[in-house]
Amino acid sequence: MQEALLRAKPAVALVVAEVGSEVLVTCGGRGEKVVRPAPFRETGTGWFVSPSGWMITNAHVVSPAHRPPAWVADQQARRAVREACGELPPGTLAATAARARVKLDPSISVILSNGIRLTPTVSKYSPPGTGQSMSGRDLALLKLETADMPTLSLADSANAQIGDKLHVLGFPGVVLSHELLNASAKVEASVTSGAISGFKQDVTNQPVIQTDAPAAWGNSGGPAVSSRGEVLGVLTFVSDAGTDEGGIVQGFNFVIPSAAVREFLKGADVPLDEPSRFNTAWHAGLSAYFSGDYARAEKHFAEANRLIPELPDVRRLAAEAKNPPPKPFPWAAVAAVVTALSLGGYAGMWGFYWRRNRYRIRPSEVMRLLETSRERPIILDVRDAATYAKSPVRIPDARHITPRELETGVTALKIEPTRVVVAYCT
Repeated sequence: MQEALLRAKPAVALVVAEVGSEVLVTCGGRGEKVVRPAPFRETGTGWFVSPSGWMITNAHVVSPAHRPPAWVADQQARRAVREACGELPPGTLAATAARARVKLDPSISVILSNGIRLTPTVSKYSPPGTGQSMSGRDLALLKLETADMPTLSLADSANAQIGDKLHVLGFPGVVLSHELLNASAKVEASVTSGAISGFKQDVTNQPVIQTDAPAAWGNSGGPAVSSRGEVLGVLTFVSDAGTDEGGIVQGFNFVIPSAAVREFLKGADVPLDEPSRFNTAWHAGLSAYFSGDYARAEKHFAEANRLIPELPDVRRLAAEAKNPPPKPFPWAAVAAVVTALSLGGYAGMWGFYWRRNRYRIRPSEVMRLLETSRERPIILDVRDAATYAKSPVRIPDARHITPRELETGVTALKIEPTRVVVAYCT
C-alpha cells in the first residue's frame, strides 16, 4: 500500500485559479481612484495523465480564471470600494460598486510539490451541472509546456465494487492554511483513505461513485486511486451541511468515474500510453527500496531527481536509501537454525538409542522362540557373580557366564553359527 501511494503522489499538483483586478472607483466628491484589491483565489488539485504535460482537474477549480463569472467582478468592485471609501451602508456600497470600472486579470497556475510554478492553458473544459451531452462533466484538461512528468494511469471503474479501498490525494484547504506548517509542506499532497460506499447518478443522470474517504475544499480535482495506485476517478464537489453555517459533511463525497475521464479525453490527442522516464526511474527505485536493495534504489532515485529535482518524496527516500535503517535482528533465521539444531539433536539421540538397542529382544519374544523354534535359543545369563548369587531370578536352561569370563575368554562356547543367542544382564 505504501509503495502504491508513493508511486502516485509525485503526479499530483496544486492548481490555483486567481483573478486579480484593477478597479477605478469614485468615492463621492473625492474623485476617481485606482485600486488593486486582494485577488480572488480558488485552489484545487490536478494530476498528470500524460508525461508531456497533460493534466486533469475539475472544471469548477479553473472556472473563475478561465471564464470569470459576473459575481467575481462584483466582488472585486466591492473590495475596491471598501478599500478606497471605507465602510458604507449596504445600499451605497452596492451603488458605488456598480459604477466602478473593473479590469480583471485572471491567471491559472500549477504548483508542483517541489515548489516550481507553471502556467497552463485550458485545452478542454466541461462545466458542471449544465446538462450538456459531454460525459466529462466538471472536468478540465490543462496543457503545460513540460516533459517526463510523473503520471497516473486510469483504472477500469467498471470493475469497482462496494467496499473496495479508495484513497484521495490532494491539497485540502485546512492544510494550505494551517499556521503550523511551512510553505514546502503545504504544496505536498495529502492522502485520505476510505472505501467505495455507493454508485449514484448526478442531476444530469451521469454515474458518480460515492466514497466515505474524507475530503475538503482544495481536494476538488484530485485523483481517487485504488490500492494499486491507479485512478478510479476524480473527486468533484464535496458535500456540505446544507445550512447557513455550512461546514463539510464527511463520509458523503463523490467521484467522477475513470470511464467518464476516458470519454472526456476523446478527441483531445492526449497520449495515455506515452512512457514517462520519471515513472520508470521512480517506480524501479521504490521496488528496489521496499525489497531492501538500497544501493540500487539510490541509483534510480538519483535519476528521478535529475529529471524533476527536489520532489519531497524522492528527496526523503533517497536520503533513507543512502543511510538505510539498521537491519532488524534475524529472528526468523535464528529460529530456523535453533529448530534445525534441535531436530538434529533429537535425530542423533534417536540414532544412538536405535544403535544401542537394535538387538534388544523382549521377554515375550524369548518365550515365543522357546516354544516354537525347532532349535531352542541359547540363553546366557551374564550378570556378575555377586548379583547372580544374591538374585532369586533364574532363567530356565540358561548358562551363567560372568562378564569377566566373556572378556578374558576363560570359558569356551561352542555355538553353531545358525543358533540364536540371548544374553540377559541387569
